[in-house]
Amino acid sequence: MQEYIIKTREDGTCITVSQVHKILLQILKDVDELCRKYEIPYWLTGGSALGAVRHKGFIPWDDDADIGMMYEDYVRFLKVVNELPDIYCAQCFDTHKEYNVTVPAMKIRKKGTHIEEKNPLLKNKCKDCDGIFIDIFIIDYASENRVNDGLHRLMNASLMYVIIFLENIHLNPLWLKRKYVRHARRYGNKNKGSSLIGYDLTWSFQSIASPIIYPYDSVFPIKYVPFEDTMLPIPHNPTPMLNREISVHHMSYPPLKDQKPKHIKDITF
Repeated sequence: MQEYIIKTREDGTCITVSQVHKILLQILKDVDELCRKYEIPYWLTGGSALGAVRHKGFIPWDDDADIGMMYEDYVRFLKVVNELPDIYCAQCFDTHKEYNVTVPAMKIRKKGTHIEEKNPLLKNKCKDCDGIFIDIFIIDYASENRVNDGLHRLMNASLMYVIIFLENIHLNPLWLKRKYVRHARRYGNKNKGSSLIGYDLTWSFQSIASPIIYPYDSVFPIKYVPFEDTMLPIPHNPTPMLNREISVHHMSYPPLKDQKPKHIKDITF
């Protein structure tokens, strides 16, 4: 199997995507064990879900891992996340006021490792740990009215640019970050019971005209499928989610030039 190199050390040895996968897989297993213990439903999203469907594990060149859970389940998870082994650090706005609220709601990082992402807008603001991580996205209810949904997303997208600008001149605009998060919570609560769910409004990088929204009924009940040497959950019908998150052609491989790791700028472990 082809090895995808992320970094070549000064001594000539390499750090590969498959080595990162081993660390990410262990984090996923430990999170899954905790979620099973407390019956907290979650599912793989993005490239991780596509990997489960298309490769029965990681996409060979994918260098990150993503999961999602409904907001009410995220709240439950937040209360027990400290039960994860001490080798991990959980970072989110609830626990770290310096956390970048425009990135996924929580990161579970492995201590004793280091990672720097290529996208400077995603720079880690938390000083307690900068290790290899998995992303946890909040999934919430969305309006069935596309115009209404778009207007609310536009508001948070506008706030996102201001927050990122202020953070990148080394300010921490807490009042704006709280407003950004509160708006997402109010919007999800207002639409509770909708037939549609998707990434909550704190994820503003997606096109407003094409948000990641899919039917609630396509997700639940979640199902466990083979993933590397274990079993992990995905929506019982992952196609609507993958059509929105990846492409309607998600089962086709991308061109060879795009089959490469794209998130990591620097890494140490």
